[in-house]
Amino acid sequence: MNVDRMQQLVQQMRALAAEAAASPRLDGARAPAGAAGADGDFAKTLQSALEGVNAQMQQADQLQAEFSSGTSKASLSDVMLATQKASLSFQAALQVRNKLVTAYQDIMNIQA
Repeated sequence: MNVDRMQQLVQQMRALAAEAAASPRLDGARAPAGAAGADGDFAKTLQSALEGVNAQMQQADQLQAEFSSGTSKASLSDVMLATQKASLSFQAALQVRNKLVTAYQDIMNIQA
């Protein structure tokens, strides 16, 4: 598992969030004051989900390293299960990112 991929994902999400925050609304109005709180909740939820994925990936990496060195009491099936869980979590996060990027691009392409 590669932590660099997760960091790239987080950087892309932050760049899109910054771009969306800087973009004017289609009707020219400013976002209502309550909207910032809603955005913060989404950002926190997304961040906690990505942190969970990262934790799974780190745990799988640790189990792999311990199993390889012979210092772990975990079986091969435990190591493979943790690795597959981390892989599935990363793939799900990647698909969510892809959907968010597509939705953002669709919104930005809407004609006023």
